[in-house]
Amino acid sequence: MNTARATPIWFIALGLFGLYTIEFGVVGILPAIMERFHVGTAQAGMLVGAFAFVIALFGPFMVLILSNRNRKQVLVLCLLIFAGCSALSAFTDHFYVLLALRVIPALFHPVFFSFAFVAVASLYPEEQRANASAKAFIGTSMGMVLGVPLTTYIADQFSYEASFLFCAIVNGIAAAGIAVILPKTSAAPRVKYREQLSILRKIPLWLSIGAATFLFAAMFAVYSYSAEFLGQVMGLQERTLSIMLVVFGVGGVAGNLLAGKLLGMNRLRTTLVQPFVLAIAYFLLDSGVTSLVPLIAVMLLWGAAHTSGLIVTQTLLTSEASEAPEFVNALYISFINLGVSIGSAVGGRFIAAAGIEGSLKGGILFIALTLVCMVFNIWVKRRV
Repeated sequence: MNTARATPIWFIALGLFGLYTIEFGVVGILPAIMERFHVGTAQAGMLVGAFAFVIALFGPFMVLILSNRNRKQVLVLCLLIFAGCSALSAFTDHFYVLLALRVIPALFHPVFFSFAFVAVASLYPEEQRANASAKAFIGTSMGMVLGVPLTTYIADQFSYEASFLFCAIVNGIAAAGIAVILPKTSAAPRVKYREQLSILRKIPLWLSIGAATFLFAAMFAVYSYSAEFLGQVMGLQERTLSIMLVVFGVGGVAGNLLAGKLLGMNRLRTTLVQPFVLAIAYFLLDSGVTSLVPLIAVMLLWGAAHTSGLIVTQTLLTSEASEAPEFVNALYISFINLGVSIGSAVGGRFIAAAGIEGSLKGGILFIALTLVCMVFNIWVKRRV
């Protein structure tokens, strides 16, 4: 890769880290929010649920509206909105104002995500794009894995306000870096709205959407209850559990980078293998590993299989509609958020019926549905 072009990726990754810390980090300070605003668990939970709902509902439309704007300017604008809303969230004394300050970043979440990966792809030739996207995805995976413990730690060590200000600073730095370093030549080509919407007529696109949605459901049917699973089944105490989640995150970063390289070598094979690796991780978790060294190995494998689902599904979906890259990325982010919601809900149902190990059964069910969509997609393409 061209070293001169590598720097913008890390600022884009930093912006993705800041964005996902905004989305998931609030989970770690929900008790402080409940105490500060005198609200119950259900009300506080709206801060998480409303964010995902807004992304899923409005994401594609927001991206479609802004798709013909200058890519660099849109990226910087989104990051400044994230930073501003985070800073204001630190000091508001009204719960519904805080909720509104969550809705605004949620509207621009899919915009930044979509434009960011198109910007990264524009910097590299075709054969290097998957590997470059994997590097940018480090920010996403770190935000998803470390967002909760990091904001919790900052709130505990400093203050409630500091956790929001941390997000504001991260996004502000990312905005400054992109404004200075990202090449001006990355303006989005103008594509008519009708041409972008025409991709919705593609059957392979919808099969890829189904695969991405089911795979994220498989991932979050288990990951949503990871702390409870590791505590109840593996018998891990709080400190060891935290260490194992960090190990999971290390595996996630390594898995994401490896998947990026493998996708560049053989996209079809990597896409088909990844769900099987995730299934293997679930079967190993179900075996009740308790010894430290095997447990570390299983957590590394689980983290790698889980997080590599990000780059695998994104590559799968965007390859179906290269003529409308921002719009297809918006569809991707909307449907994977739908997958997160479905997976968490179904995982909870399986747990209610079969205990905490039931989440693994829910995960395996969704992996099977993922593979059905992938195989049917291959069959449809070969028939054409």
